[in-house]
Amino acid sequence: MKKTTILIVLVLMVASFCNAQEMTFKRHSFTGYTFYEDGNKLALNELIEKVETNAEVLHLVRSAKSKSIFATVISFSGGALIGWPIGEAISGGDPNWVLAGIGAGLAIVAIPLGSSADKDANKAVELYNATLNATSYKTFKPEYQIIANGTGIGLAMRF
Repeated sequence: MKKTTILIVLVLMVASFCNAQEMTFKRHSFTGYTFYEDGNKLALNELIEKVETNAEVLHLVRSAKSKSIFATVISFSGGALIGWPIGEAISGGDPNWVLAGIGAGLAIVAIPLGSSADKDANKAVELYNATLNATSYKTFKPEYQIIANGTGIGLAMRF
């Protein structure tokens, strides 16, 4: 009986500390980010719903998404401007290398913009996880009491 009681107490104590679900993100090369919570993919509206109570995290998520989209558009435009003169040169036409130079410039601008989006997404995930860890102990604080009555001794948990 003692082993069962000790086991139940330990399980309840561990359960009281393990209620937070951490978030991660994965960067895709062309399509932006995918956010995950405990391995489950979150849609953008689900993500915004989860983080809307924290204005700073919400701002960082939106900033990362918009920077990522803008960097993708710029890099595709730069790639098209680089590819057009190369295609003309391959086909035997007279290529306009100024376009290729402009495209290279756009591609170079897209690199730090994409890096900034990565930093914003990483900062948002870290901040969200930090607030989960900080609040998970505060929102669920069970009280344990040993109760004795006429029929025996027991353990009560109040939350």
